Amino acid sequence: MTFLDKVKAWLGQIVEVGLMLIALGIVVQVLVGPKVAFIGDVVTNLLGLIKALGDNGLVGLIAISIILWLFAKRSPG
Repeated sequence: MTFLDKVKAWLGQIVEVGLMLIALGIVVQVLVGPKVAFIGDVVTNLLGLIKALGDNGLVGLIAISIILWLFAKRSPG
């Protein structure tokens, strides 16, 4: 395993942890409400991002497509 493969695996794991934390923040905010001190207002921030991308029409659609492509589970090689 080369150094670059190790870095890619390490970054992939960091992204997975980040996505899990976002999901946890959404669940906690739905269950408890928006006043969770250490999480912030995750749902409002996500809705703002989605609205901003949606307001940009085709550019927003392309941006969402790129984001989904980046986070898609695909096998290396």
